[in-house]
Amino acid sequence: MPVLDREEFIEQAYFFNALRERILDGLPTQEVLSRVGEEILSTTKLPLAISFLAGDIKLEGLMGPGMARLSHYFTPFQAFVVAQAEGDFTRFPMEQALLVLEREAKFKADNPSPAGLFVYQFEAISRNRLGYMRGLGAMAGDPSYDEQWREYIAQLLLRLGDVDFADLIYVRSAFFVSERRKNNPDYQPKFPTLFGEKEGKIARANRGRDPLYLFSALQRQLGYPEVPRPRRAEEAETRIALLEQRVTQLENRLKATENSLNNDIDLSQFTVKPEDTAGPPTGWGTRSLEDD
Repeated sequence: MPVLDREEFIEQAYFFNALRERILDGLPTQEVLSRVGEEILSTTKLPLAISFLAGDIKLEGLMGPGMARLSHYFTPFQAFVVAQAEGDFTRFPMEQALLVLEREAKFKADNPSPAGLFVYQFEAISRNRLGYMRGLGAMAGDPSYDEQWREYIAQLLLRLGDVDFADLIYVRSAFFVSERRKNNPDYQPKFPTLFGEKEGKIARANRGRDPLYLFSALQRQLGYPEVPRPRRAEEAETRIALLEQRVTQLENRLKATENSLNNDIDLSQFTVKPEDTAGPPTGWGTRSLEDD
């Protein structure tokens, strides 16, 4: 799969944004897909992809499988993110997935570095707990990475958990090479250098710390895109809902107290009426001849 043109990523960002906003407005995904293609620049391939998704979702009921079939247009990472949001037991909402893809498309439209794209995608997987096994496999299928990057991503599966993530960046950085050459001018790294001097310095400064601090520092210092965080419930909304629940409980208690004080308890609501049952058994309430 070749890397798409810049105009494709610009239209993708618009598509993911429009789809997210209209889903939040309560519109069905199928209806949005059937209309939003008309708004996309017709010189791109995206309208054809959206048309395919609109037809496929009528059969599958899901958008992820259709994106996976369009592997010549959508990357495996894009299809993976949407599929994770459509899972039966996921806590990863669709609006969050579309926002992740929107920011990724905007980043790709600005001629991004593979290092910045790698950090963004990896943070999106870790922050939203999407699963490293399938997630890294989907990342490796992105055409923005060359063979050296694919080999590096494949090695992460074997080293995550055993080696600090900051060290995994630091030892593959130009800063690590320059530090070693201070003592040994003839030093040659065993593996290709993938990160620059600044990434290496930031990674070394964050060794042994929470990787989220590393991601935040890279965003502040190098302008890496920020992974959207799950939206927290507004404190005011939470308090209002709790107050409504407590008011309802108090109203029920007051009604029960008033009824007991006024001896106004309606016992008829607890009695079973004959018409509400199958009727008395045959011979119920009559004396038999044997009793006489």
